[in-house]
Amino acid sequence: MVTAVYPGSFDPVTNGHFDIIKRASMMFDEVVIGVLNNSEKKSPLFSMEERVIMLRDATAGLPNVKVECFDGLVVDFVRSKDSHIIIRGLRTMSDFDSETSMAQSNRLVAPDVDTLFLSTSVEYSYLSSSMVKEYARYGAPVKDFVPENVALMLEKKLHLTNLN
Repeated sequence: MVTAVYPGSFDPVTNGHFDIIKRASMMFDEVVIGVLNNSEKKSPLFSMEERVIMLRDATAGLPNVKVECFDGLVVDFVRSKDSHIIIRGLRTMSDFDSETSMAQSNRLVAPDVDTLFLSTSVEYSYLSSSMVKEYARYGAPVKDFVPENVALMLEKKLHLTNLN
């Protein structure tokens, strides 16, 4: 059985993330989504537990996808899942630059772990969690950007209406 790990902060999960998850689930026997507490990102909107709930709800129809939280090194989490594959999504050339650097440093620390890049589908190439949060904070509709359950959680978290 081949397991791949898709790590990220997912604050919140977007349709672009879901696109990568769905495609990875067709390539591997099992996909573990690792929700991490990213120390470089300041004050997440959603707690790790809320992000796990959002992802579990969004991926409920994908039986070979699991969602777990972790902290520490991604390569250690990957190994703990008996995997050697990290999945990363790419939207832009700047994503490629930063993700390549991360993949190379991971490879130095853990030569047995490889990173597989999946290009985001064109319809999601502009989409980011930061953008979704910005629109949601100002009450703009986000239903085209995130799974339905996430739009509802954004509405509740930000005490807004009409995000759908």
